[in-house]
Amino acid sequence: MTIGFVVNDVKTEKPDHTTIFLAQRMHNAGHTVLLMGVGDLAYYPDGYMGATAVLADSKQKYKTPATFLEAIQGPKAKQTRVTAPELDVLMLRNDPSSEGEGRAWAQNAGIIFGQLALRHGVIVLNDPTSLSDAVNKMYFQHFPEAVRPRTLITRDKEEIKEFFNEQKNNIILKPLQGSGGSGVFMVKKDDTTNLNQIVEAISRDGYVIAQEYLPQASEGDTRLFVVNGEALQYKGKYCAMHRVNSKDDIRSNIHAGGSAVAAKITQTALDLVELVRPKLIQDGMFMVGLDIVGDKLMEINVFSPGGMPTASNLEGVDFSIPVIEALERKVHYKKTYGGQIDNKTVAMI
Repeated sequence: MTIGFVVNDVKTEKPDHTTIFLAQRMHNAGHTVLLMGVGDLAYYPDGYMGATAVLADSKQKYKTPATFLEAIQGPKAKQTRVTAPELDVLMLRNDPSSEGEGRAWAQNAGIIFGQLALRHGVIVLNDPTSLSDAVNKMYFQHFPEAVRPRTLITRDKEEIKEFFNEQKNNIILKPLQGSGGSGVFMVKKDDTTNLNQIVEAISRDGYVIAQEYLPQASEGDTRLFVVNGEALQYKGKYCAMHRVNSKDDIRSNIHAGGSAVAAKITQTALDLVELVRPKLIQDGMFMVGLDIVGDKLMEINVFSPGGMPTASNLEGVDFSIPVIEALERKVHYKKTYGGQIDNKTVAMI
């Protein structure tokens, strides 16, 4: 199997990233693994989508994601031009919301080139057509109301004030664009002093999400991986972790200062998976991360859900194994059926 991973920038990848974890495991399993940043993508005169990619030494196995990453970021990394027909799978693991200032061109690049790759029979995951509808948090509103906190999305300060007054508890304010806990604020029920300032600051860059505060959020949230529309499970363990907020911080994201402990996956969490499963299947969302608080979802990460290496360490099992096996099956189905089944179907079988 030849698989390409699209990331924001190969140089900014880190050893604890899920992409590098999966890439290292796939390389060691004998698959050809290529990594490319969105800036490395191209459309060639011969009509093929492709990229200048990096890959590690095919004759060597790497003990850890760190040594694998060193091999593809170091001066001895092999660069090669790859075109879509040479790929079996293209995994879009770049996060549009993580692109910095001056890189607006990069936000949709992975999706656009992923759509071009479909024309040549490449399995593209997650499905790029659906990802184009998910470039901001509005995508979350397409899921059943039963799984979501009560939410208002607007730029109108008065509407937000009215929403705040209707709530029995605190509210959360955050930008429609963005990820990783950036720009997330809590306005307490007994303190409206900074409400106007926060709304003004967020709305400068677009719409504001006002959301009911779930009291259970004070205890953190649970990141649960869902693959093929089902909670990812291996050897009786779920690929999940409970993320605990750092002191005096409402955000539980790991790179926002949170920490991770083993998660207990309840029937409530599994019921949430069942509720979002039909939409994920319809959209060809092969691998996503659900962020769960109590009996609600706080977010569905469809671009680059992280935490699989951490969950593997916490649970003592390698969750890359069922993911690789799922990809191998998809390649087999694609080669057997060819163009008879579309990408969204292949993504979820």
